[in-house]
This record gives sequence, structure tokens and C-alpha cells, in this order.
Amino acid sequence: MSKVLKLKTGTWDLSELVKNPKDNEFSAYLSSIDEKVKQFESKRHLLKPDILTKRFLEFIKDSENISEKLSIVLGYAHLKYAENTSSNESGALLTKMNIYATEISNKLLFFDLWFKKEIDDNNANRLIEQVPKIYQEHLRHERSLSKFTLKESEEKIINILDNTGISALLKIYDRMTNGFEFEYIEIKGKKKIKKIFTNKEKLVSLVRSSQPSERVAAYKSLWSTYKKNSGVLGEIYINRVLNWHNEYITLRRFPSPISVRNLYNNIDDKTIETLLKVCRSNAIIFQNYFKEKSKMLKMKKLERYHLYAPLKSQKQQKIDYDKAMKMVLDAYEDFDPKFKQVVQSLIEKKHIDSELRDSKQGGAFCSTITPKIDPFVLLNFDGTIRDISTMAHEFGHAIHSVLASDKPISVQHAPLPLAETASVFGEMLLNDKVFNSVAVREKKILLAEQIDDFYATIMRQTYFTIFEVSAHDIISENNATTIDELADLYLGNLKEQFGDSVKITDDFKYEWLYIPHIYHSPFYCYAYSFGNLLVMSLYQQYKNEGKDFIPKYTRILSSGGTKKPEDLLMDEGIDITKESFWQKGFDLVNDKIAELRSIK
Repeated sequence: MSKVLKLKTGTWDLSELVKNPKDNEFSAYLSSIDEKVKQFESKRHLLKPDILTKRFLEFIKDSENISEKLSIVLGYAHLKYAENTSSNESGALLTKMNIYATEISNKLLFFDLWFKKEIDDNNANRLIEQVPKIYQEHLRHERSLSKFTLKESEEKIINILDNTGISALLKIYDRMTNGFEFEYIEIKGKKKIKKIFTNKEKLVSLVRSSQPSERVAAYKSLWSTYKKNSGVLGEIYINRVLNWHNEYITLRRFPSPISVRNLYNNIDDKTIETLLKVCRSNAIIFQNYFKEKSKMLKMKKLERYHLYAPLKSQKQQKIDYDKAMKMVLDAYEDFDPKFKQVVQSLIEKKHIDSELRDSKQGGAFCSTITPKIDPFVLLNFDGTIRDISTMAHEFGHAIHSVLASDKPISVQHAPLPLAETASVFGEMLLNDKVFNSVAVREKKILLAEQIDDFYATIMRQTYFTIFEVSAHDIISENNATTIDELADLYLGNLKEQFGDSVKITDDFKYEWLYIPHIYHSPFYCYAYSFGNLLVMSLYQQYKNEGKDFIPKYTRILSSGGTKKPEDLLMDEGIDITKESFWQKGFDLVNDKIAELRSIK
């Protein structure tokens, strides 16, 4: 623990992946991948309907071995780029590795397509039944994608064109938005304070400031910059949607844009429809909360600028990185010392990039390159309470990854709806730890922040998804959709979400341009709603069962992608197909709001 107490923010060490992308060792590594690919291709003639299970397994293991080696060089390139998105050298390396990865993937494609489309059902089922159980659900899922899979030549063309098409557009989006300068104008009485922010994360942290003038100035600065660039950013989004529609609806014949995400997540459309329906019907809970919050803040009506306003009016103290790390480690240790050990390993191996820097990728993420190497975590730590929750969140992802690291690379990753389970659970452990250690007055402040976070991670994410569904429909039906029409659509989305509880100004209609998930991973956002509501149920079980709950929770995390989400959770007595299950999460939110009202 003494080492933790001396910690300062810093950069990660990626040498465990690649020491130097310009040296001979790196070139030799790429050559070794090429050689393995040639050997793999040379066995293509062995893929026959009556192939022995042992031979089929050899194909799986060989393809995993190549994927793992490829993931190391590609992962390294992505992490180097995240360090500094303005670096031309890192950008060039990422482009080079993306092209290389596409070339390799296209050479391996024949095996995937053979199993999806060419082998008959009887022999496919024979192989699924005879391979180790760990692969069975993965192979069943692969087989379910067969009717949406194209010919080999068509799949290769899509892969090649993506590098200079949609992937290139998304890279432009990242470079633009991470390089923005924000003109900040704060009106404080008769004073006008002007600043230039070159770091988006530092600006965004002010939306939770204790000073109303800072909150307003931060939002206005943010949205005016995005509005000014809405022509380009909106055009990128429209083309992202058209690309999605052309590939997945026109060519692959998926029933709807969101079905694409659901099927790749190995989850039924009906389950997600139920989730979104229950979330939408519970918008009134947060609307009532925001009316209550406006009274607590002594405002006639809450403006959207002040949605995340803390109840404490004095300027919030920044928390040092080492103290924040200790808080998170202690929370995980109280739950299970093994969880703390995972985080300590990341610290010792320097797998965390935590400092704020210009042009660094915004937000936070946890990246698992291969099961054999501990994950890498990117943070933008500025000492706020929110930053500590983010830390607990991303370390939760890392714990999830490490617990499933005994699985092969093809089945290590949990399906997306389950991917937020450990991260959100980690936040709740931290919240409880902090909540139980403060005085009554502080409890009220922390409880309000927790409810604010419930809104941000459940309802806000649900309505992002609802916006996406509408935007994809409108853009695909009308190729002449304008950016202004999308902005108006988003404003209508906000008005439904908040009802009469919050006053919304027109500048917020550009907020959608700021959400990278809707660009990079359409319909990703429902995973946050799913994860939070699921964790509320799991956390209630933990509170009731104590340490007896840990083996159940560990089983869920350790399963990785070896089971369909509905089946995995049903094994633990959780039925996510029922509206009543999702409603339990909102009942807990209601209880939290009632508890907040009761604290004087």
C-alpha cells in the first residue's frame, strides 16, 4: 500500500506489447504472423463436411493463435494513438496496422465462412456437440449469423473498403473532436471571465461544478464549439448511418439497424425491446426527482445546465491521485481481496495512463489485448469525485477481463450487454464505501450524486439509443436528411425525456454530436442501461447474501463469452426477458429518492 500512497498520474508502459515498432524485432514479429497465416491457408483443402472434430479444433486453435498475435500489434497501435491523437506518427502506424489486420483477416476468412455457410446443419451440429463445452455457444452463435453472411469475395471487399471508408471517417471525427479548442466565457455578476480550454475533459468536469456560472459557461462553450463544427460532424454521422444501412440492411438483410447490434451481442431483440420499453415508461421517476432537486437547489425550475449541480455550494476540493487509488483499492478489497490484486497488478506493470494531456483521447476505457496480458486502462484524472467513480468503473472492466482470462481469445469477452456488469458493480462498491464513512449532511450530497449518476447511466443512455433508432430510420428513408433535422429530432428526444421537469435551451440540440459511441458503435449505449439495472439486482442480492454472493458473481464474470446472456443469468436465477426484472432496478431508484427526501 505504501507504493500506492506515492502514486502520481502518469503514462502507461506499452513495452509488454511492442518495444519499438521501427526495429527489426517488430518486422520479424509481423513476418512470423505471415508465416502462420500461410500455414493456415495451406490446410484449406481439409475443410470437408465429414472433417474430424480433432482436425476442426486444430483450425480453431490455429486461428486463435494468429488472432492473438495480430491483436498485440493492432492493440499497441490503437493505444499509441489514444496517447496522442494529434501525432502523425501514431496516426500513420494505426492506419498501417489497420490495413495489415484487414489483409490478415481476409486471408483467414475462408474458415469462418466455411463454418457459417458451407457445411451442412447435421455436420455443423455434430462438431458443436463434440468440441469442448467452452466453444459450443460461440459456435452456435456463429452459425446463427449464417443467413446474414455474404460470399467470401464480398466480405473481403467490405473489409478492405472499411479502412478507407467508415474507419477513416471515424478517425477524422476523433482527431477533430480531440483537437478542439473551446472558448469559455463565464458571466459572474458584472465580471466576464474568458479562457481557452485545449483539453475537453477539463472543460467537461465543470458541468458538475458547485458554481452555477461555471456550469453554464462550460456547457455553452462545449455546445457552441460542436455547433460551429456541426456541418462536418453531422455529415460524418449521416454517412456512418448510411454505411450501416447499406451494409447491414441492404446487403446482409438484417431486420432492423438495432437487430445488428443485438445479434452480434447474442441477445434476443425481444429482450432489448423489453428493456427499452421499461426504461421509457419510468422516465417519470427521474422527472419527479429533478423537480425535487430544483427545490433542494432553491431554483424555481431546474435548467438543463444545472442537471448535475452538486447540493454542496462551496468549491469542491480536488482529490490526489494516490488517495483516489487507495479509496478504490479499499472498496475492492472489502468485497474480495482477489479483486484488489488485479488492480495492483495494473499499477505495478504500468498499464494505466491517467494524466490529463492535450490531444489525448477523451473519456476513459479499458482495453483487453489478449487473455495472456493484463488489460490497459486509460483515464483522464483531474481529481474530481466523478473521476474516482470512473477509476472504479474501468478497473471493474479489468477485473472482469482477468477473471475470464483462462478462456481462449475467441470466447474471453463477455457479450456487450454483460460487459458493463463488473464496471458498474465496482462503482456501487465505491459509493457504498464512501457513503458509510461520512456524516449525515454529506450522505445527502452523495446520495443526490448517486441518483444523478443513475440518470446518466440508465435514462440518458436509453434515450441516446431511442434517438439512434429514430435517426437511423429517418436517414435511411430520406437520403436528403439535414443536420438541422437531426438536431431538432434530438431536441424532441430531450423534451420527451425530461417532460416539464427541466428547462431545455436550444444549444443542447447539438449534444448528440458529442457522443462518440453513436459514431463508433451504433446502439452500444443500451449496454449501460442494461448493465446498471442488472447490477442493481445483483447488488441487492449481495447486500442480502453477503460473502455467499461472491462465488455466484465470480461465476458470471468468469464465463466471458461462453454463454448466451439470457442463459447465463437464468442459471443464476435471473430472468432478463421479464419486464418485472427491469422494473426492480427502477424500484431501487425510487427507494433512493425516498431516502434522499428523508434526510434532513
